[in-house]
Amino acid sequence: MRHLVKGKKLGRNTSHRHATMKAMSCSLIEHKSIQTTVTKAKELRRYVEPIITRAKEDTSHNRRQAFSSLQDKHAVNTLFNEVAPAVGDRPGGYTRVLKLGFRVGDSAEMALIELVDFSDYEPEKKSAKKKRTRRAGKSNKPDTSAPADPKEKETAKAEEPVEAKDTDSDADGDIKTKEAVADDANVEDKTEQEAEAKAENSAETEDEKASEEEDEKKK
Repeated sequence: MRHLVKGKKLGRNTSHRHATMKAMSCSLIEHKSIQTTVTKAKELRRYVEPIITRAKEDTSHNRRQAFSSLQDKHAVNTLFNEVAPAVGDRPGGYTRVLKLGFRVGDSAEMALIELVDFSDYEPEKKSAKKKRTRRAGKSNKPDTSAPADPKEKETAKAEEPVEAKDTDSDADGDIKTKEAVADDANVEDKTEQEAEAKAENSAETEDEKASEEEDEKKK
């Protein structure tokens, strides 16, 4: 049973596993970021962060302890001279693990582990979620022009086509009245022309009668 057993074996015995962690820690301190598998990155984070915490206080004892864990003088100097001043105000969480996908050869899940204070990457800030509405494209603001009561909405909808019909009938009525006025004007013109023609005919007949009477008198 694995009670109180921490960490992963990584397919290595104890000495090989410690040597792997030492080499990866020195590379991380020197280059500030390295690529490895996700499992190794998580184990490296557990191994190197206590060393960085110890490096915040620059004493001979802490340097010896760091050297016993790293076994590299150059990495120890870089840790105390460059890394420790940059992470002095940070209470833990000195590294970040970013997943990169799967390796081509054996499909192992790869990751990038880096020191947070030496990275140009800025995590995305969570923006406030917008509330979704069922009616897409319409704002959530109430429409002041429309009636708030559903009964009033129904009555308004029922009245809209009726009003349109009334307007149509009014337009038709206007058109009809205009046509009727034009017809009445035409009829009046015809009656006037007929009356004039009748008057001319009656005048001609009277002149003919008068001329005939004069001729009879002469005879």
